Amino acid sequence: MPEELTDDEERAMELIAREGGIHQSDFWKELDVDSRKGSRIAESLAEKGYVEREETLYEGHNTYFIEPVVHAEELDFSLLMAGDMLSPFVGDEEADPNADRFSQWVMTLAYR
Repeated sequence: MPEELTDDEERAMELIAREGGIHQSDFWKELDVDSRKGSRIAESLAEKGYVEREETLYEGHNTYFIEPVVHAEELDFSLLMAGDMLSPFVGDEEADPNADRFSQWVMTLAYR
């Protein structure tokens, strides 16, 4: 069972998830905390297994890139399914809500 997160860690995880990853030098600024506190939050999240930190060079400075760790067992792909039909939106740049395949998928949702 994952360790419980503090309020600061929750805010940090929301930021990291929203961005899909962030440089630590921007991370603490976005959280509106000082660099020391930002580093402690990032280190704690890494120790708890929520993020991975990789050393990198960013804007001429050494920093870390922080990425969320995705555990496959936590993913719920059922939201993409209607019965045995995959959502017609998956993989499309733009989906046409008036298309027949979308209508069929929505009808399948109704009978799930």
